Amino acid sequence: MRAAARPVRDAAALRAILRAVRQAALIVNPRASRVTPALVRAVEGELRAAFELQTLLTERPGHAVELVEQVAPETAAIFVFSGDGGYNESINGADGSIPLGFVPGGGTSVLPRALGLPRDPVNAAHRLASSRQRRRISLGRVNGRRFAFSVGFGLDAAAVRLVDAAGRAGDGRRPGDLAFVSAFARLLWRSRGRIEATIEVGGFGRAAWVLVANGDPYTYVGRVPLHAAPAASFEGGFDVVAPRIVTAASIPRLLAYGLRGRGQTHAEDLIYAHDLDRLELRADRPTTLQADGEDLGDLERVTLEAERDALSVIVG
Repeated sequence: MRAAARPVRDAAALRAILRAVRQAALIVNPRASRVTPALVRAVEGELRAAFELQTLLTERPGHAVELVEQVAPETAAIFVFSGDGGYNESINGADGSIPLGFVPGGGTSVLPRALGLPRDPVNAAHRLASSRQRRRISLGRVNGRRFAFSVGFGLDAAAVRLVDAAGRAGDGRRPGDLAFVSAFARLLWRSRGRIEATIEVGGFGRAAWVLVANGDPYTYVGRVPLHAAPAASFEGGFDVVAPRIVTAASIPRLLAYGLRGRGQTHAEDLIYAHDLDRLELRADRPTTLQADGEDLGDLERVTLEAERDALSVIVG
């Protein structure tokens, strides 16, 4: 016969258990575009309504990976107040057992918004603090590195690089969404509106550039969501959308696909693949790669893998 659970009679032991349940860490990137000391205090105030909170500031690239690994054994939840680069680092430090909550602190903050949180960081923190909802999501891996929502190989990665080059001097803050729109326009202008197929998308043919989505929307321009891969789901594998060739005449149609969120899944001028677990990309020449908005350099070969049911996230 199974023994009955013994009640905790020691008041100090009971208090210790309750403290452990309420322990949480807030990891902050102080250089993220929308993070300020005043907002950090406001976010802390919302989270402290539900948790015994420890706040940690990142000091260098990659530091959030180390901080998540460090605090995970001692906390019931980890919150990350940063931009998408900080979220990417945090998921690369997570083992999937401790739930993560993402507070919008970047210029775009795709991940928390795609998970249904408001763009305002204080409102998002309030929702996270009062939520009891947990959601298991999949992640992707690109050449072994985890990504939460997107990978780009080609044009959009080149746009990320242009924006970084223009806006990450001094305090390291990245400019807003209009800078990305401007970067795309400049790249298309330089190419005279034509981009040839230079990437082999394993088993699907050749493409001008490749977008890989772990969920929908792919990104945002201000308040407007871009649905590059409308069938993608955080609970599944990843989706791939890739124009076979780009001409000046096709650009308005490609933009319409993303704005309307329909048409691309069956379009003849695009490769669209849904719910994949693995994909190989091979470029004719070194091509720019980005993951969750972070420049990963110029590569010729890229391996993408889905990591299903990888992460617990707090949703409002």
